[in-house]
Amino acid sequence: MIDLRRVRELFDARLPGYSLPQEFYTDPEIFEFDLEAVHARSWIFVGLEAEIPSAGSYLATTIGRSPIIVVRDRDGTLRGFYNTCRHRGAQICETGHGCKPVLVCPYHQWSYRLDGSLQGTPRMHESFDPAGIHLLPIHVETVAGTVYVCLADEPPPFEKFRNEVEPLLAPSRLIDAKLVYEKTVVERANWKLAMENASECYHCAVGHPSLTASAYPLATRRDLDRWNMACDEFTSRMTAAGVPSGQVDGDWFTAFRFPLKEGCVSLTMDGKPSVRKLFTENIGWMRWSLHSSAYAHALCDYTATFSAIPIGVQETAITWKIYVHKDAQEGVDYTLDSLTSLWDKTNFEDRDLAEMNQRGVNGKGYLPGPYSQEAESYALNFVDWYCAQVGAHLDSQTKKAGSTSRSVMA
Repeated sequence: MIDLRRVRELFDARLPGYSLPQEFYTDPEIFEFDLEAVHARSWIFVGLEAEIPSAGSYLATTIGRSPIIVVRDRDGTLRGFYNTCRHRGAQICETGHGCKPVLVCPYHQWSYRLDGSLQGTPRMHESFDPAGIHLLPIHVETVAGTVYVCLADEPPPFEKFRNEVEPLLAPSRLIDAKLVYEKTVVERANWKLAMENASECYHCAVGHPSLTASAYPLATRRDLDRWNMACDEFTSRMTAAGVPSGQVDGDWFTAFRFPLKEGCVSLTMDGKPSVRKLFTENIGWMRWSLHSSAYAHALCDYTATFSAIPIGVQETAITWKIYVHKDAQEGVDYTLDSLTSLWDKTNFEDRDLAEMNQRGVNGKGYLPGPYSQEAESYALNFVDWYCAQVGAHLDSQTKKAGSTSRSVMA
């Protein structure tokens, strides 16, 4: 059982503007707390609608320790469930993608319709009552072709995210995408270090030389001045073209469309499109992120998405997916090598950086350090958001414990 008083003491010790106390990156008890306080209560990006195109198609993944599945019902509705059989709890569908007219548990062949209702229970006794037995649902929402789930009974409000991100994302036409590449690696680092690393580009000039071939490195004041001028010109051009740009922020998300380096139209090794069949003309770089676990990039020729799902106190599964236009043909419009080389290189660089960070944090020499207010503002926003989730969950658990205590005394 998690010692909430200890978590509260550690939480209260965090200095505003500084990284977290060591235990938040290293302690198994804090990891267990995170699974419940954050990942079980946040909106989690799981993929694109294009991955679940027709009735019976599904996407199965795991959030924390909970296998989940998103399936398209026969009426076209996307439905989400815990991917756990109501018989003896076996995982029903293997992690990944598939298509089935009925969801059948491979253990004892209990079966479920696409709406989660129970269909078959072979060899159950006559007195068995199937009433009320169905797959347990989870919340599912979609925005401009992207799919999100939440495990909480009462999820955080979603409408602000939809209303503000959908206009930015719509020009990327992700409803016309197809998945062509997926890879998962395990970083030996706490999930918060992985997300902090993904939230800032303070390290990009040195850490990602290939990425900064087409993206502004923002390593010096001179870079920043050039960036501000480019943003002003880009915003004017997008406004004239009727394309939304700029930045929107919510409690748990950030999204913005911004320019690439002059002469570059995509985020590639040379700034040129890696896919001949485009989603749209050059409309810059659209990036959106969910503080809990995801960040994504939509360009004119492809979209790359990333999820960071904790699997251990110092283990995070990083999955990246790359999508192209549904009509693009491999070997004709693109090659996987040219499409994936930049992100494969960048993601392994990020893995090495996060693991290096974890090794230092593990040592006796670690003390929380100050974030750069200018260069690490998004990392600081992430940590501040995390602390807000921690505080809210501690308060709710304290209130619940107080109510239980009063009930027992009565």
